[in-house]
Amino acid sequence: MHDLSVAELAKKLQGRQVSASEAAQHFLARSRQHATLGAFLALDEEATLAQARAADARIASGDRAPLLGVPVAHKDIFVTRDFPSTAGSKMLQDYRSPFDATVVRKLAEAGAVTLGKLNCDEFAMGSSNENSAYGPVKNPWDPSRIPGGSSGGSAAAVAARLAPAATGTDTGGSIRQPASFCGITGIKPTYGRASRYGMIAYASSLDQAGPMARSAEDCALLLSAMCGPDPDCDSTSLDLPAEDFTRALGGSMEGLRIGVPKEFFAEGVAADVRAAIEGALREYEKLGARRVEISLPRTELAIPVYYIIAPAEASSNLSRFDGVKFGYRAKKYGDLLDMYRKTRAEGFGEEVKARIMIGTYVLSHGYYDAYYLQAQKVRRMIADDFQRAFQQCDVIAGPVAPSVAWKLGGHGGDPLADYLADIFTLPGSLAGLPGMSIPVGFGEGGMPVGLQLIGNYFQEGRLLNAAHGFQQATDFHLCKPEGF
Repeated sequence: MHDLSVAELAKKLQGRQVSASEAAQHFLARSRQHATLGAFLALDEEATLAQARAADARIASGDRAPLLGVPVAHKDIFVTRDFPSTAGSKMLQDYRSPFDATVVRKLAEAGAVTLGKLNCDEFAMGSSNENSAYGPVKNPWDPSRIPGGSSGGSAAAVAARLAPAATGTDTGGSIRQPASFCGITGIKPTYGRASRYGMIAYASSLDQAGPMARSAEDCALLLSAMCGPDPDCDSTSLDLPAEDFTRALGGSMEGLRIGVPKEFFAEGVAADVRAAIEGALREYEKLGARRVEISLPRTELAIPVYYIIAPAEASSNLSRFDGVKFGYRAKKYGDLLDMYRKTRAEGFGEEVKARIMIGTYVLSHGYYDAYYLQAQKVRRMIADDFQRAFQQCDVIAGPVAPSVAWKLGGHGGDPLADYLADIFTLPGSLAGLPGMSIPVGFGEGGMPVGLQLIGNYFQEGRLLNAAHGFQQATDFHLCKPEGF
């Protein structure tokens, strides 16, 4: 059952060849069997099976919701009533939300059954999933390596067949990079396509939810359920009706203009990654697509811009975690100020504290204009670069990351090394564009390599079709790690 795609499993559930309860039990058993991967932070068999029984009842009554009975696991950035919501932090250990995030609710309405909550970098801050307060996630392809971050638990769970699909969040590449490192498919939609309500905030002008699964077809099914306006709960939610992205699949690649930025193939891209990406581009040319050389001249500025804007927003968003109303509180303290200090010092991890400090600094009097305001200006220039590029091409393609997944602890606690791994995903995030990763080969150590596809605003359908066309002609998305 675990080798079935979301689309295949959904058909078997609708045909009553397998029940939602049987599917849930199967994946729960696999999740317990492979617990050493560290992908799951919370499982609750009773809650999952209750949802599965409700799905079976809906199927029996003739309900034909597209994801009815399909097990889906959620990144622990989305709050859920039936499971703890920790954001991978000690600060929210054992926290129970009184409501479900909009994305969780929409998937439940489409019939999805929640398997559990998935490990992630603390408050989604990280590129390796080593920043979680509950231990790192291991890459199923090589347990001595990272799965990518911050949605590392989501990527590892899908790659290891512990869940048919998972939700992730992408602030600067946190869906695309772990999808690349674990050999699965993941898409970040246009900023505002999916509601941020109930998604524990990191950087509000960048955070976006998206699906992670094995194929573009599966991602299209999930994204169709996840998107839609939510004006009462999220003011940044776009006033666009829900869309069936599966209708975009199956279109020809003939004449598709694929923009290849020269900056994405500069010094620093590993030879194995470069070879896999070149192979994918040649495959697209065989399918009738045309390669177009383009330039995104401010690519190298994306890292400093992002690491000013995102920490600035984080320093504001995380100020609510003070030990007063919910979450962790220091055991011993003197007065109220002492409680704030000790709670935040003990509850937050080192990377989170570092980003809060950076963000507070760049927003402080005397530095706001020099740092934050300048970063916002360059952000607009980066977005303008993309619009000029899209006058020459339909989609943009290149590597997701400069290398394959590195060893756990391989960056030796050097945060700058992690930040540099996001060089190719950050520009699209800063511009608010949709982007995705699809598996296109293997590099050093037999580790997966992902191709990044970036589309113009609201062009998720075109992106998914381009990914689907490639996957119809290749089988990289069907490969799985040994032992799973």
